[in-house]
Amino acid sequence: MNSLEKYMQKTVRTPFYYGWVIVMMGALGVFFSGPGQTYSNAVFIDYYLVDFGWSRSVISSIYSIATLLAGLLMIIIGRYIDKYGQRFAMVVVATALALSCFWNSMVTNRVMLFIGFFLIRLFGQGSMTLVPNTLIPQWFIKKRGRAFSLMAIGGFLSSATFPIINLWMIEEWGWQHTWRIWGVLLLVIFVPLAFFLVRNKPEDIGLLPDNQSLPKIYPTSNINVELEENWTLAEAKRTKTFWFLLFCVSIPAMVNTGLTFHLLSIFTENQLSPALAATTLSLMAVVGFPVTLVAGFILDKIQANYMLCITFIGQILFLLLLLFTDSFVLAITFGILWGFVGGIERIVLNVIWPNFFGRKYIGSIKGLSMAVMVIGSAFGPLPFGVFYDLFGGYNEIILIMILFPTLGAVAALLAKKPTTPQKIV
Repeated sequence: MNSLEKYMQKTVRTPFYYGWVIVMMGALGVFFSGPGQTYSNAVFIDYYLVDFGWSRSVISSIYSIATLLAGLLMIIIGRYIDKYGQRFAMVVVATALALSCFWNSMVTNRVMLFIGFFLIRLFGQGSMTLVPNTLIPQWFIKKRGRAFSLMAIGGFLSSATFPIINLWMIEEWGWQHTWRIWGVLLLVIFVPLAFFLVRNKPEDIGLLPDNQSLPKIYPTSNINVELEENWTLAEAKRTKTFWFLLFCVSIPAMVNTGLTFHLLSIFTENQLSPALAATTLSLMAVVGFPVTLVAGFILDKIQANYMLCITFIGQILFLLLLLFTDSFVLAITFGILWGFVGGIERIVLNVIWPNFFGRKYIGSIKGLSMAVMVIGSAFGPLPFGVFYDLFGGYNEIILIMILFPTLGAVAALLAKKPTTPQKIV
């Protein structure tokens, strides 16, 4: 029996391409990364301030340092994903995130808060988004953009619902019970689904990416032909594009995390209610969702770095608008613009890495990218907190932040898709 016959023998017959089940699980994974995301944690901050009496800059510093350390470990997480596969990683990471939620429910001092922030940033914001973002490229090549756009539904639902649900649950049962509820939901819902439904790549069940037809792609019995150019991390690091993209990845993480973490305080300083701030965060997600769907289809047709440049121009615009946001109308306008930009940004940053460097070593490549992203997000809350304590407001730090998307727009234009990798021997 030749290799082609063995391959066909293990084919799984389903009425639809199993990759769409993987997209659903990716979306669910991104949704359940919520406990580790800043849009979720931001709701807890004011309650910590009241209960513990710490300053905003102290909590911001703890959050930033914990995020920075968690980000440094993402390189290792990416390598383990390449080694052990996404299914194993998803089950382990989700279980660890649930345990991290239980730890955060017991926080009583700064050391415990630091450990809690570190755990949820490592397993929530970092790992629970990294695993789906390395899983989807395994199943799609030609339809990668639209697959990522559908997976992004989970992220938008998460960012739309977590602030409001957290605010409601904290008011009803307290922040301690809120953390416990999320831990239970992870263990009861997500972990079993990940174990039973996730498969690492289509070849594991006798399929090909995009449900392509085997005979048309492999006219002979050779089934080891790569469907796209695959770069190792070492090969990718030898290109200028790789470093331009790493710089670009850090900017939205820094800007968005800083704004999200302090949005309630920014709105309060402008005589706007915390409820309006939570509504704005949810509105951002609602607006971003249809934008992401459209962007995913567009990205299947054009170079991703051009759309990345557009996101940075949009960031400049909504930061300028935030300087003047002191009314309900301007707050809603700000949320809409932020959501529109975020809708494009979310899909572009996911698609550009596998599109430029392939799927085979995407865990290692995205692991480094995610490390830079998490590190970038670590430097978001701290300067906002420090500038607030120094100047009594946020206008100065917002003006400084505008510089970064300006540089990012230039870097995105310079980040051209690299040519064939030079194999390292």
